[in-house]
Amino acid sequence: MLKTLDPVLSADLLWILAAMGHGDDLALVDANHPAETIAAATTSGRLVRLPGLTMERAARAILSVLPIDDFEPEPLRRMLVVGDAAAVPAVQEAVQREIDAALGRPAPLAGIERFAFYEAARRAFAVVQVGDPRPYGCFLLRKGVIAGEPG
Repeated sequence: MLKTLDPVLSADLLWILAAMGHGDDLALVDANHPAETIAAATTSGRLVRLPGLTMERAARAILSVLPIDDFEPEPLRRMLVVGDAAAVPAVQEAVQREIDAALGRPAPLAGIERFAFYEAARRAFAVVQVGDPRPYGCFLLRKGVIAGEPG
């Protein structure tokens, strides 16, 4: 355990979040997602599993340390429901609330068609798979920058 860090943030997950660069995507996916296959094609080739958590709990932990890209118009994306692009499942609503709370403002999730999501996830830095079984709990989070002066 480390002080002030969410205990959900494992050493492997912290490595991924720290190693990502500005503009890299993190694929945050549900238990139904083909995460092993997709992760093998990512930049890092890494898959971190967070069993026993809800998607919103995992998102809250990740967003506590991950800056979101504010140079991009759509840095936060969700998988669209097949056959009903206007639908927003409860899992996506829950993650949207976590995003808005973490950023302190509304930051809508853009929608991506299922197979386009899989392709975008393959181009991500890594995949984090949560044990949440609710379908369409699949998100892409683009890392931003933390500006500051050297120490």
